[in-house]
Amino acid sequence: MTVHRLSGTDAFFLVSERATSPMHVGGLTVLDPTGVDGFGPAAVRALLARRLASVPAFLRRLHEVAFGLDYPVWVHDPGFDLDQHFHVAPVPAPGGRHELGAVVGELMGRRLDRSRPLWDVWYLEGLAAGRVAVLTRTHHSMADGVSGAGLAAALCDLEPGTSPDQRRTVPPPMAEPPPDEVGLAVHAVGRVLGTPVRAGRLAWQLTRQGVELARFAARREPDPTPLGILPAPSTPFNGHIGLDRAFAFSGVSLEVVREVKARHGVTVNDVVLALTSDALRAYLQDIDALPEAPLVAAVPVSTRDVADDELGNRVANMMVSLATDVADPVERLQTIHRAASRAKRLTAALQARKSLAISEGAPPVAIRLVWPFLAAGVEALTLIPSNLIIANVPGPTFPLYIGGARIESIIPVSALLLGMGLNVTVMSYQDGLEFGFAADPSGIPDLWALADGVPRALDALIAAEAGLS
Repeated sequence: MTVHRLSGTDAFFLVSERATSPMHVGGLTVLDPTGVDGFGPAAVRALLARRLASVPAFLRRLHEVAFGLDYPVWVHDPGFDLDQHFHVAPVPAPGGRHELGAVVGELMGRRLDRSRPLWDVWYLEGLAAGRVAVLTRTHHSMADGVSGAGLAAALCDLEPGTSPDQRRTVPPPMAEPPPDEVGLAVHAVGRVLGTPVRAGRLAWQLTRQGVELARFAARREPDPTPLGILPAPSTPFNGHIGLDRAFAFSGVSLEVVREVKARHGVTVNDVVLALTSDALRAYLQDIDALPEAPLVAAVPVSTRDVADDELGNRVANMMVSLATDVADPVERLQTIHRAASRAKRLTAALQARKSLAISEGAPPVAIRLVWPFLAAGVEALTLIPSNLIIANVPGPTFPLYIGGARIESIIPVSALLLGMGLNVTVMSYQDGLEFGFAADPSGIPDLWALADGVPRALDALIAAEAGLS
């Protein structure tokens, strides 16, 4: 029998989850159902019911190993009930961006029920101009930015008139046998007995990575690379994360971003970081809270092989200075480009010396006991190495449809991690680049002011370019 085990990284998102820190990620699609006969929540639910056979991982729930000696495993849920995973909710009038963002923020603050498969779908009706939205929520223990599209991809079609039968024929998943408790216990005991060996490997790995960090620290650079071992500067959105969630979004032209990229010899991700940096700088200046030292972003980098589409997490984080101490937009872009290039080299060097995640080095039961106290201390003292997460996920370049309705935009929604009350996740779709801002509103009371700063930042960058020519 195949055992679907969580990796240490996957399980860490379970351990990290607290009442104030739901660990699920989301995808928000805005649809135009104009002219689609019979489109509505019942049609989308029926489509989801038919398509679930293609993603059997979403029919599994967590199963704990005895005494917490090993990480949980995924097992078939014999009592799966789609009505517990598909919901309909209204967006208050007039159904604009702010009203939609408020509903998404409220939903993202609710934890998923661990007794069921860790996902759900919300059909949001009442948007302006007859639009509707579909929000998918998937626990981070199941998905990173690449594999997280599994459920949404199952719902999508390349053409508006494609029926489920025309698209593909997927046999219903075979019922999986219940877990072998004896086999799980034997594996857990073996894991516990192997702890000294793994701890030794981890110590050697950390030593080699420490040498790499020392080499980078010894380099004399005008804007040194953040090494991830020193606290980031203090901001109003760093520290303890509360219960509430806010969500805002904005978009820019991907074609214009690519033109900026080409003119300056940088990457699209560099431009994304620069636009976010400009918006953050302006926001913090307006509230008189911009630190003298540049903010630091944790930027996830996929370590997933091209052919790897399995659920789970395959990511590493690189620390990048956002150069928020640099006033000129063009100079800031070039500074970020240099910082990101060095961060990529450092991350690659550290990954080359990594064979074991830290979460794999200690017994799961020990991590569960220690982590909550460690996390509380780190938040209280604001000892985090980065101020926020900025993730950039490439999306489809072609139009997609759900139940015949054209998808107008795909907006990513992510989770807040330890001490970082702001997450900016960006996704491209066709000719657009959508920025999703998730935050604790106690740290950023006016999140829309920050999100709306992104289009202004692109305009400011283009204007600065014109001033140089």
